[in-house]
Amino acid sequence: MIHGLNTYVIGNRTNPRGIIVIYSDIFGLPLPNNRLIADAYAKSGEWLVYLPDFFEGDPVPLKTADVLIPVDPTKQAAFAKYTGILARAPSFMMWMTRHKEARTNKVCMDFLQVLRRATPRSQKIGMVGFCWGGKYAIRAGLESNMIEMESEKVPLVDAVVALHPSHLAFPDDVETLVVPVSYGWGLEDVGVKIEQKGQVEEIHAKAKKAGRKLPEMEHKVYKPGRHGFAVRGNPDDPQERACLEDSVTQVLDWFGRWL
Repeated sequence: MIHGLNTYVIGNRTNPRGIIVIYSDIFGLPLPNNRLIADAYAKSGEWLVYLPDFFEGDPVPLKTADVLIPVDPTKQAAFAKYTGILARAPSFMMWMTRHKEARTNKVCMDFLQVLRRATPRSQKIGMVGFCWGGKYAIRAGLESNMIEMESEKVPLVDAVVALHPSHLAFPDDVETLVVPVSYGWGLEDVGVKIEQKGQVEEIHAKAKKAGRKLPEMEHKVYKPGRHGFAVRGNPDDPQERACLEDSVTQVLDWFGRWL
């Protein structure tokens, strides 16, 4: 238990260079890929990595993952795909009602507030979010979520990476960022359209033109980058394997620079 949430912990527990918090996709801790990604971040020995159960014991069942984002989509018949989606739609809609935005946001920001206050200011915190978690990783870097510590307003995290972030609300989720953010977009992502990259860039361009000083941003595009490319793909497909491996590099390079 870390700050009230069941958490997968891996990495340097004694003298880490910094802390990396992962907000996973909707399949959470039960999906082995999410824990393997945490392991990959911790491999260098530099980082202490937290993968909290932000879903509080209620992630989407893994059987739904097999329908929505199969490892090899060429082996999934169209009939099987759509009957599978129809069969799981009612339970998924019920899940969505249990994880409405207000509650979801509170669970995440409450965890980060406690973590920030418990962490020495000399030690930085990075956050990476995948799909569902991408939205809340970005929000962690907003001016509105800053907290006061020792008579100084500080952000909840020091740098963010958002990989195929879903359900973004424009402009609110991206307009007033105060920490550097690296985005990863999939060219063929049907869940998070590549056009959202342009929307984010346009919002930031307007903010700069209006005189707002923004932290550094970067955007990377992955090909083919089907939905979930940074978590779940076909390891036997060279392009999909590259998407996964390159997105791990993106995260480590960004945090290596800013943490």
